[in-house]
Amino acid sequence: MSYDLDEPTVRQRTAAALAAHPSTGSRFVALAVSSASPMADVARTLERQVFEESFGNDAGQMAAEYRRYEDDSLFFIVLDRRTGMPAGAARVIDGGGKTLDDAPERIGTSLSAIVTVHNLVNGRIWDFATLAVRPAYRGGRSGLTVSTLLYRTFLNAGRLAGVRHLVAMLDHRAHRNLKLIGVRFEPMAGSAPFEYLGSPSTEALYTPFAELIPSIARQAGRLRTPGGDFHGEIRARGLRRLLTRRIAARVAGRIATGDGLDEHITLPGLDRRQLMRQR
Repeated sequence: MSYDLDEPTVRQRTAAALAAHPSTGSRFVALAVSSASPMADVARTLERQVFEESFGNDAGQMAAEYRRYEDDSLFFIVLDRRTGMPAGAARVIDGGGKTLDDAPERIGTSLSAIVTVHNLVNGRIWDFATLAVRPAYRGGRSGLTVSTLLYRTFLNAGRLAGVRHLVAMLDHRAHRNLKLIGVRFEPMAGSAPFEYLGSPSTEALYTPFAELIPSIARQAGRLRTPGGDFHGEIRARGLRRLLTRRIAARVAGRIATGDGLDEHITLPGLDRRQLMRQR
């Protein structure tokens, strides 16, 4: 396990992964990989680089925070064929992971109360633990493609795994972006934001997994309707607001349907038989 691979190693492993997944005509390919895959350390390294830049979380801190959850982690990673490098990565932790361990103390509510409020006794729980996109891919068309692929890969993997509940602790900026594409999280046990791992405003959140795709699809429809209400906020004004709304509608629609995305996503880290045993 490493959060600090050097660039030649990252390039070597990325090249091997791209060679194993021939081009389908797209610049990007998205993979779901297990914690033991060589590509998992590529995802960890990208995760650390972005978190260190944004929140000051270095390799030592990342290792300390996630060490106990490594075996239960599943990574999603988007690779750029043009650069031969990873563009973005995300991690889920099976079983509720870090959120259900850390949230009770942060929000002043016992784990048993959280379980009762959100009916977590039955069904598989995933913790949407991290999402990291390199700065060069955060704007423009390529940036939207990277984040959109990450979200769709997560949805595809979660459906295959039979996930019932989704929990997360999200920085307010990440939560704002998810709201705009239609993800309807609710505050965990009615909690308020708190400071966490370098973020001045983090929220403990919950949503039923089965509601994600319908909610995102409804948001796409609302955003397409001129003057109609929608979930979330767009801070821009005038023409920029209109353009942002149209882009958000297109992103939400693609995430909900997989149109133009699913053919570029593979899930080598999910063993169907193992997933069935774990449900």
